[in-house]
Amino acid sequence: MKNTILLSIALVVVGMMLLVTAASAQTGSVSRGGLLYDNWRKVVDAEAPGNDHPLWATQSTNTRSGADTWRCKECHGWDYLGKDGAYGSGSHMTGFVGVYEAAQTKSVDELAAALKGATNPDHDFSSVLDDVAIADLATFLKEGTIDVRQYVDYDTKATRNANENHGKELYGSACAACHGADGAQINFNDDAEPEYIGDIAAGNPQEFLHKVRAGQPGTPMPSGIELGWSMQDVVDVLAHAQTLPTGEEMALTLPETGGNRLPVTSLALVLSGLLTMGLGLAMLAVQLQRRARLWAGQD
Repeated sequence: MKNTILLSIALVVVGMMLLVTAASAQTGSVSRGGLLYDNWRKVVDAEAPGNDHPLWATQSTNTRSGADTWRCKECHGWDYLGKDGAYGSGSHMTGFVGVYEAAQTKSVDELAAALKGATNPDHDFSSVLDDVAIADLATFLKEGTIDVRQYVDYDTKATRNANENHGKELYGSACAACHGADGAQINFNDDAEPEYIGDIAAGNPQEFLHKVRAGQPGTPMPSGIELGWSMQDVVDVLAHAQTLPTGEEMALTLPETGGNRLPVTSLALVLSGLLTMGLGLAMLAVQLQRRARLWAGQD
């Protein structure tokens, strides 16, 4: 009887470990897919083809060229709604449809097939992304895209039903160490035209939500998805970030000399790397397992 009880406990423990491993693999796939959606070149460390994306010539309103034309977000927007969302007007407008609706009806396999040109041969990314990356991107489209309109008022860019105080707590625990309590420790642009968290949150809340959830490609910024943050958590952080000063506001308060903030490639990123080292190692293990399954034809 005692041995039976011990065996049962062991089986339960192993089962729980397998469930946790499976959940971690899924979470890692979604967040990595979000990074790929943002800028896949920085995730897979590859150069974009020298030409514009084959579909770029079918639009004339967005005048960007080269590598930018290969970013998913440039065609479909930070809100995944394409012409029906925030990129329905302005310099980023292309007229291309979003991916959110398709993600609601298609399976991961169908989305992966579309990324390989099944529905349009000019939308084939298999020459620049391997099967693992395409699977992760498809998983993000299916499991990670959200209807941003539920969380942001597009007219005012304000959050809907957010708890700014809770967002301040989360920001203080996960973001302030690198970005600073005022959000101005890392300058995303340059000293002439500084851009801080407050600028992104106020001017492009759709981008802010995406990056908080998925992270920043090419940096050790932690992913809200992997931290276990709910959408309410992310929206709360956005509400707090919208209270932080913008680059223009900081320029009015900083002294004429000695007021420069740290650039993106500064000590702040080193600190962020140390804070997220454990998370990065765990993600690496998950991705190695997933890559092995793909190579073996099991996924």
